[in-house]
Amino acid sequence: MRILVVGGSGLIGAHVVEVLRERGHATTAVARTSHPGVDHLLDVGSASTEELRSLLAGHDGVVYATRTDEQRPLPKPIYPQFRRDNVDPVVRLFTAARAEGLTRGVVMGSYYTYFDRLHPQWRLPERHTYIRCRVEQARDGRAAAGPDLPVAVLELPFVFGRAGDRLPNWAGPLDRWARSRTPLVAPTGGSAAASARSVAEVAADALEQASGADIPVADENLTWSDMLARIAEAVGRRRRVARLPAGAARAALRLGGALQGLGGKESGVNPTYVADLLLTDLFIEPTTGRSLDVALRETFASRPTPAVERGTPS
Repeated sequence: MRILVVGGSGLIGAHVVEVLRERGHATTAVARTSHPGVDHLLDVGSASTEELRSLLAGHDGVVYATRTDEQRPLPKPIYPQFRRDNVDPVVRLFTAARAEGLTRGVVMGSYYTYFDRLHPQWRLPERHTYIRCRVEQARDGRAAAGPDLPVAVLELPFVFGRAGDRLPNWAGPLDRWARSRTPLVAPTGGSAAASARSVAEVAADALEQASGADIPVADENLTWSDMLARIAEAVGRRRRVARLPAGAARAALRLGGALQGLGGKESGVNPTYVADLLLTDLFIEPTTGRSLDVALRETFASRPTPAVERGTPS
């Protein structure tokens, strides 16, 4: 196959390109800025459908592996901006892909859509603009693709790993915290996690099978305490992780939400309600059963460089 990878220079996109090439497929890596391995420069977020048709011509499939920062506070209301950043580019991309006769696609989504299906009583799209836009991204992107272009949505948790100088955006702060003398504390709850390599292999499988499924991806499920302890171990410092009382975590997060509101700002994941997620076991059935040890060492064994890529729960 010949596959176009949007965001091909990022942490996940670069691994997708690598895995596809290992399997004998041809790839075109697209990114906004010049970077080793990028074949074509284009800001897909602002590109027209006609520009995208020209880019997609001659390809069999497309992978959308770019995203925006859901935690960055923006002036209210934030929905229009999040819609422009997360949904509209996917709709234009798959409208163009459908017109060019592509036969398969993958979108790198978020495991929050998985939990929205599993627990509709949590009202996640109503409470969190980012999750609302992730739900719309999958729904509207598939509608644009039409019935003859199946689009698999990979529902991603925390993603660990390295691609050249590309790391998860939170690698730097956690690396410094784990190496410091500051006490490590964590609340109850935890999250699924995966390596960028595992995500790429699942994406390649979905393309080869022309899957149109929602696919939660995970290597392991970790409590927050376990995650911090393993990060500390990866940087070469075995450290005890103390328990942060749930009440303290809730109070701090709600205070953050209140301060945002007073400043006339919002973030994609609402701090007022995020404790309901943070203090929950956001676990999914492991896709691979693979250990995260290698990805943790890649992420934290050496100090992260300034170049970062989103690898948070998507």
